[in-house]
Amino acid sequence: MMPPMRSVLPVTLVRRLALAALLLCFTVVVLGAYVRLSDAGLGCPDWPGCYGHVTPASALANGVDLDSGKAWREMIHRYAASTLGFLIVVIAAIAIATRARRLVPLRLALALLVVVVFQGILGMLTVTWLLKPLIVTAHLVFGLTTLAMLCWLWLTLRPRTASVDAPRLVRRWALVAICALALQIALGGWTSSNYAAMACPDFPTCQGSWWPPMDFRDAFVLWHGLGVNYEGGVLDHPARVAIHFMHRLGAVVASLALIVAAAIALWRVRTPGAVRAAVFVIAALALQLTIGIQMVWQAFPLPLATAHNAGAALLLLSAVLLNRRVRA
Repeated sequence: MMPPMRSVLPVTLVRRLALAALLLCFTVVVLGAYVRLSDAGLGCPDWPGCYGHVTPASALANGVDLDSGKAWREMIHRYAASTLGFLIVVIAAIAIATRARRLVPLRLALALLVVVVFQGILGMLTVTWLLKPLIVTAHLVFGLTTLAMLCWLWLTLRPRTASVDAPRLVRRWALVAICALALQIALGGWTSSNYAAMACPDFPTCQGSWWPPMDFRDAFVLWHGLGVNYEGGVLDHPARVAIHFMHRLGAVVASLALIVAAAIALWRVRTPGAVRAAVFVIAALALQLTIGIQMVWQAFPLPLATAHNAGAALLLLSAVLLNRRVRA
């Protein structure tokens, strides 16, 4: 028996909106990385406008002295993020309107709405608190959280040919892998926001040593107070080395967890969807590691540094896909 057309339409619409929001969110994440890495985070030092204007062009026309390139990069990122927020509001509204029929996961849609509102607040604080590392890192983490939730929503709304009864071992390792990856992403954000990427300019060693001099005491102090401009970083070199070194160790742990999760999925779950997800995890991990190593060997060029953030987003999407495919 065919489902009523009224039931099909909202699901199809939300699925398309979720896909559009997912692609836009990926773009926003990469744009945000480009803005941060090109030192354009304070291109417009106020929020939500630029020097009190809607566009940098308006600010320039009114005699404001600004770096046009940095200002436009910052504002384009804000325009894209605002559009993403609007799409998520529409998704939540449809979920609320159709809640009696339970066509769209209401809790997930509302959670997305809460996260994107909080993400907007973090975006404001990133600027007004002068690139405070804790806020910048949280902004990155919640941006990728939004990406992961949109991916889960889209996958949940897609028609499924068969349910998967994966062994508990597979589900547990898939969860461990994505948690390890989330921690590694946070370490990556802390590395970037503290300008510690170039603290280890060689690979596989760091400063020509397997265990260079490091200052862990200052490296992970989350709060240094307000009123400090963090553009360019404020930590001493040994603290930055400690941050970078921990990011590398985190990469080892996360990589092992992802490889084990993918291998167990390939071994214990034979459905095409789970197999493709496991292969996607391995491919995304190989790409991300290659970008990371090349980034160090080529002295951290901006395109590769931005691609490293895009690679992290792809790797997260692969881990989300694996977790979804091993759950009924």
